[in-house]
Parts: sequence; structure tokens; C-alpha cells
Amino acid sequence: MKLSLLDELLAARAAKRPVVLATRIETGEQRLLGDDDPAAARALADDESRVEDGVFLHVFNPPLRMIVVGAVHIAQALATMAAAAGFEVAIVDPRRAFATAERFPGVALLTVWPEPAFAELRPDRRTAVVTLTHDPKLDDPALAAALRSPAFYIGALGSKKTHGARLGRLAEQGFDEAALGRIHGPVGLGIGARSTAEIAVSILAQVVQVLRT
Repeated sequence: MKLSLLDELLAARAAKRPVVLATRIETGEQRLLGDDDPAAARALADDESRVEDGVFLHVFNPPLRMIVVGAVHIAQALATMAAAAGFEVAIVDPRRAFATAERFPGVALLTVWPEPAFAELRPDRRTAVVTLTHDPKLDDPALAAALRSPAFYIGALGSKKTHGARLGRLAEQGFDEAALGRIHGPVGLGIGARSTAEIAVSILAQVVQVLRT
């Protein structure tokens, strides 16, 4: 690989910009492709390197991320499971008594309100957002920020009644039906989950389902 191309690839990785390194097998000629190229876009969407028409398409996607709002018990289980599944996890909760390194070892903690947290984290199309607090002061601004982003998954914990009220508040902020339809609520697959760990499993399973289908 030419040094100039390597520099370009490293810059794309640092900027968390999805790119594909295309290598023509017959000649060894290489170039970087973005998601404006149809073949590269398909490979990036599938998150899978492949050979097409004699060209090896090596996918370099940004890392999968999960932003969890609320340093609650479910978040502890979900953070562990999501990290094992390959997600970079960040916990957002201004309540410093809950968002501690002891409760979330090795996890990025943002002990600020959702608005500045999301401005810093900037969720992209490889990001899942999950709100778990039941507190409109935390969940609503986080969901609003997520809806303004290209996050591939948005989920919110709560009963159908709670979720209905939440949607009403977000609608008052100007979000239309199509936008509100992006929110999975109540969050998680309907597997009859009861315990903290089971609820975390149902949430992660739904995130993966949305990502891969």
C-alpha cells in the first residue's frame, strides 16, 4: 500500500468515516471508496468484506457503539453484554452516585446531562441509543438528540402507557409520526423477560436484530 493511501485510510478511521479499500486482484491497484460508490455502500451496509468483479473490497466501518442513558441495574448487565458483542459502550447519567467506575468497570462514563453528552458523542449510523431511566428530564432530551441523529437503533424502557406519554411529549417538540416510529418502545424483544439480565438480553437481541436485518 502506498504511504499516501495509508495516510488517507488512517485519517478516515480517525474521523470514524466508513470507507472501503478496493484492491484490483489482477493488478494490485488500490484506492479508497466511500459510501457514494454502490459496491462499497453494499459492503459497508452488510459490514462484510468481499470480492466483486475482480476487486477485493475490504470494509473499514466505524466501531459499533451503544449509548445507554441511565446508570441503572439493567445498564450494568447491558453494558457487559454489549461490550462482549463488540459495542463500545458509553453510559450517560449526571447522577454521580450511580455512574461510578466501580459499577461500570472499563466503560466510558459521562456524568453530565444528555444534551452536552450527545453533543460530545455525536451518534452516527453505527450507534444504538437506549434510555433506561423512566425520568423525562433525562430520557426525553436523549431521545430528541437521538432522533436528530442517524443512529440505527433507538430504544426506550417503560410500559406502553409510559411510552405513549413520552411520544406525546416528543410530538409537542415537533417530531412527526415517522420520526417517532424510529423509537422501539417498550424496548427489547418480547421474550417474557423478567430479571435485570433477561431484560438486558432482550434489549441487546433487538439491537442486533435491527443491525443485521
